[in-house]
Amino acid sequence: MLLVEKPLAGVAVVTLNRPEAMNALSRALRHALRQAVQELDADDAIKVVVLTGAGERAFTAGLDLKELGTDGLYAANATEPEENPARAVLACRKPIIGAINGVAITGGFEVALACDVLICSTNGRFADTHARVGITPGWGLSQKLSRAIGPYRAKELSLTGNFLSAAQAYEWGLVNRVVEPAELMPAALKLAAEMAQIEADMLVTYKAMIDDGYALALGEGLALEHERSLAHNAEVTPEMVEARRLAVQARGRSQ
Repeated sequence: MLLVEKPLAGVAVVTLNRPEAMNALSRALRHALRQAVQELDADDAIKVVVLTGAGERAFTAGLDLKELGTDGLYAANATEPEENPARAVLACRKPIIGAINGVAITGGFEVALACDVLICSTNGRFADTHARVGITPGWGLSQKLSRAIGPYRAKELSLTGNFLSAAQAYEWGLVNRVVEPAELMPAALKLAAEMAQIEADMLVTYKAMIDDGYALALGEGLALEHERSLAHNAEVTPEMVEARRLAVQARGRSQ
């Protein structure tokens, strides 16, 4: 149902593994995802997480509609990470790269939006079908999508339920890059390995600075940056800066 692998130093891959159900987010899968993310967040050996779906059809089709038919709509508005997989992803202090292998529909779209970076297969497509199903979003889509691609494009998608192709998602700035299906995991792992070269504390600190500041007005965000930068940089010595400067120069020469 959920696979967790550690193929590279500092990197974990979490795979939603219900391909026969388009990796739909059943209650059991939601709970397993929360537990896995929580454990990886606490694992000092892991710096970066890659989240993907099994197969080439779906990243995830969202909530398991068969369960909704019997359990009601509680999960659609749940706030606890055990039930709300977008919150489970957002709660991770470490960077999460979404490797979008297939369709990300409705709740699956919301989980994708919770990731820090999105790399998309040419098989990837996105759709917000909340309006067509008659359910309003409760995992962040109505707010995060408009901030990612602008309110006009977001309204076009959400008020039609139409699919957005991988190429169009890239053009609109929703995904970082689009690759062929066979290149998806190599590309995601390469990026994860590059991030994992950064010190763990720096990854966590900088990610939080970006996320927390983005949620504020610009002036407040700049004040937050100043406050946290002062606190962080007070612990950095000239010797540390020099050692890292030399490492950056060496990396630049090798690229």
